[in-house]
Amino acid sequence: MRAIRYGILSTAQIVPRFVQGIRMSHQGEAAAIASRSLAKAKKMAKELAIPKAYGSYEELYQDQEIDIIYVATYNKGHYESAKQALLHGKHVLVEKPFTIDSEQAAELFDLAKRKGCFLMEAQKAVFLPITLQVKEAIQQQKIGRIHLLQSVTTYPSVEHISWFHSLTAGGGALHGSGSYPIQYMQFLLGQRITEYYGQATAEKGQTDDQVNLSLNFQNQVLGNIFISVKVDIPSKLTIYGEEGRIEVPEFWKAREATIYYKDGRQEKLMGDFESEFEFEVDHVNDCLEQKLLESPVMTRRMTLETVTLVDHLYKQWLKEGHVG
Repeated sequence: MRAIRYGILSTAQIVPRFVQGIRMSHQGEAAAIASRSLAKAKKMAKELAIPKAYGSYEELYQDQEIDIIYVATYNKGHYESAKQALLHGKHVLVEKPFTIDSEQAAELFDLAKRKGCFLMEAQKAVFLPITLQVKEAIQQQKIGRIHLLQSVTTYPSVEHISWFHSLTAGGGALHGSGSYPIQYMQFLLGQRITEYYGQATAEKGQTDDQVNLSLNFQNQVLGNIFISVKVDIPSKLTIYGEEGRIEVPEFWKAREATIYYKDGRQEKLMGDFESEFEFEVDHVNDCLEQKLLESPVMTRRMTLETVTLVDHLYKQWLKEGHVG
């Protein structure tokens, strides 16, 4: 079984955890890391025991030993970095949000197809063992017919992200955390979003700090998503059915969930791990081994529809003066 060599583009805070996921995967190898600062790249390469460090993204694109590039730059930088990697014939895994513009997202997938390269939006949540158990419980109708999914995600401290409050940089609560619940709900239900409506709050001249979305799914199921960096309340996703509910605390990195039945019984679901990224990396590795250009789970359609939804809401809020 050959190693699949990852090139890490950026020294962002998420990188050490993703590299751990590569190492926990069956075939992954963290082979190189690049930053616009050689000193930063060397420092993180030493900390994470990555063999090669580059002081420019271009050097990473040109490294013939790299199979796939993981793009973890700041949000606005995702498009250009992914585009350049694809133009150099590299497979690409792009952190959320995939892009901040729907036309750019479509362009990247078209380019990947032309170049014969695999392209996927990073979405660790749908590959977690707990997620698969929850999906199975829904399919087995353990809580009967589903009527409502409700997600709460709060991050009361984002000041360490210098560009978070800048809309042009791709900052904001919806850009930062929207992909998780929007795609997680669709994955659990196996249904697409048919209608949506969103509200946001923001300080003057800044982007959104709180978001509330209302969703309609294909089979008369409703969804509600609340994201905030202003309040500190427990983050969880709850699925409500006719015969009970399922609660998944911090669903994007969950190790457990609980089924609450209508008759008072409870059932614990458990799915421990060493890295919440290892299952996503294993999926990407499998796709590359099978020479797929698109993930059968994190599909082009799901990514494009998510980017389009988010892009549309931001343009609407900007027009109405709710964000700036």
